[in-house]
Amino acid sequence: MENVLRPLIVIGGSVVLTLLVGWAADVLLRRTDARHHETPLWGLLRRCRLPLQVVLLTTLLRGAYGQTKVKLIQDHEAGIGRALSLVLIAASAWLVIRIVSAVVETTYARYASTTRDPARVRRVRTQVTLIMRIVTAVVVVVAVAASLLTFPDMRAIGTSMLASAGIIGIVAGVAAQSTLGNLFAGFQIAFGDMVRIGDTVVVDGEWGVVEEVTLTFLAVRTWDERRITMPVSYFTSKPFENWSRGGSQMTGTVFFQLDHSAPVSLMREKLQEVLGTCMAWDGRDWSLAVTDTTPSTIEVRAVVTAKDADDIWTARCAVREQLIAWLCEKHPYALPRVTTTAAALPPDGQWPELGKADGRPPRADETGRG
Repeated sequence: MENVLRPLIVIGGSVVLTLLVGWAADVLLRRTDARHHETPLWGLLRRCRLPLQVVLLTTLLRGAYGQTKVKLIQDHEAGIGRALSLVLIAASAWLVIRIVSAVVETTYARYASTTRDPARVRRVRTQVTLIMRIVTAVVVVVAVAASLLTFPDMRAIGTSMLASAGIIGIVAGVAAQSTLGNLFAGFQIAFGDMVRIGDTVVVDGEWGVVEEVTLTFLAVRTWDERRITMPVSYFTSKPFENWSRGGSQMTGTVFFQLDHSAPVSLMREKLQEVLGTCMAWDGRDWSLAVTDTTPSTIEVRAVVTAKDADDIWTARCAVREQLIAWLCEKHPYALPRVTTTAAALPPDGQWPELGKADGRPPRADETGRG
């Protein structure tokens, strides 16, 4: 009878105690979250219930499984103990990552709710994302190292590897030069405020929005929903356009190639009328002027402003479309055209070899001009 009750008490008691602690922790966090609803930390910590229960259960079993006095467990005591140790290490790493994630997300949420500057919010969001990735990587590496140390053979291998650590470090450094370069570039981007999640950038002639930043790569979402993945070292070694740097407000231009007779003053009035009905225009500034001329056309430039890159694109398209339609309807003569006229004949005697005996001037087809 004792052989049956002892395992049930050890294992069943550990499970029941684990469930009770998990339930009590969840109730306490739920009540705390209801009292302090302005702080999302307590609600986020509720996600730690499962890893907490795994850690608690594994700890109890790790310390008491030998008291079951079951022959099967006694025969495989070392293997069972090592398995429980591995589960405990993994669950502890899981719990640490969940707790750090809750704290980091709470910090970002409180900062975002009290800061009105979108650029600073995006900067903190980028830093928080990279910090969370760094913490996760460190915890995983420590957990893997701790797991390997539970095997006696691994300890011996680790001791022998220490003798050649210098050579291995040099070889690894040379082999991972590009990876390490991207890693340090990721730190530079995170804390140097070069580019942030949500920034509008132009890289390699592609316009897009920074969607994801990691320690090794950066993803840019283009206007047509493509994703461009680039190493973060690109942004520390090559120039690129950041349209969100220093503020999201932008100025855009629209160019028109028109005939010299184009009514510039009327176009200026029409531009003001178009912008008055354009929701994308922020009302800060606008202008229209002749910026260049050629023998056949003039270049007219319209300048408009908007609050961000999306609105400046919309405003430019609206101005271009409506002004062209207005010119076609009201002033078609202002559109560029190719003028052709009859060639002027040369004076008498210019080409005597083509002259006629009767003294008439040569025809256009005889001179090769027409």
